Amino acid sequence: MSARAASRGASQGASGRAAAFDAAAPWAFVLLWSTGWIVARYSAAYADPLTFLAVRFAGALAAMGAIALATRAAWPRRPAAIGHALLSGALIHATYLGGVWTAVRHGLPASISALLAATQPLATAALAPRLLGERMGGRAKAGVALGFAGLLAVLWPQLSRLGAGELRGALGAVAINLAGMAAVTAGAFHQKRYLASGDLRAIATLQYVGALAVMAPAAALLEPMRIEWNATMVAVLAWSVLALSVGAIALMLLLIRHGAVTRQAQLIFLVPPTAALQAWLLFGERLTPLQVAGMAATAGGVALAT
Repeated sequence: MSARAASRGASQGASGRAAAFDAAAPWAFVLLWSTGWIVARYSAAYADPLTFLAVRFAGALAAMGAIALATRAAWPRRPAAIGHALLSGALIHATYLGGVWTAVRHGLPASISALLAATQPLATAALAPRLLGERMGGRAKAGVALGFAGLLAVLWPQLSRLGAGELRGALGAVAINLAGMAAVTAGAFHQKRYLASGDLRAIATLQYVGALAVMAPAAALLEPMRIEWNATMVAVLAWSVLALSVGAIALMLLLIRHGAVTRQAQLIFLVPPTAALQAWLLFGERLTPLQVAGMAATAGGVALAT
């Protein structure tokens, strides 16, 4: 075999592997990301939510820092760039996950929490014209309207049958979850504007520094910092750090590197039904036909808006 033929064969093999990755990675990302609500539900019985997240961020910081150092990532040198990475981490990781986990801890079903969080692309699409000057076409507007209508359909059956006291508690959990969604939306805008370049391995590590700097004091101030160490807690923590904070984020970065970021963004609407199926299998959470239809409408709205 000539050197040219060998080179051509190697190039075709690499191209085939890249195509296989682009086909499989988005689905793996959706499956991994949807388990975040399942581990939130599992950990609720054994740990305070903010305390657990503080430990998770510490583990993720150690893992991502080791990866960045081992692969000789290029660290930002300007103080402003470091500050932007820290702030985006505080918004995207600490405030967002803090809201989601606290809402689940206070009784919000994992399937509904996942749906609330997955409406982040709708909020981004609705705010982009005003904050970034981007135009929103008719399809995107229809997607935003359809998505929020579906969200109301999902929430209504659960809220309509509650008493006044229970309704206040449920609305409080929904508000906390929505606050987390607002935080990740703000973090996405901040990252789009100030972190458009730079080594993503270093940026991800600094983001976990920012997340831990917010979450550790919050846990100390707001919670008794209870963690009951047992086999379930160790397994949940290991999955949270390795599969979610490292694995899912690494998949996201690789998708961006391979040019599949658009497909990954569009597949975000598959996270709520995937989380709902897992919650039904593991915890017996059920959705009414109206809620299933609303979830489908929200998924379609997110697909249109993105």
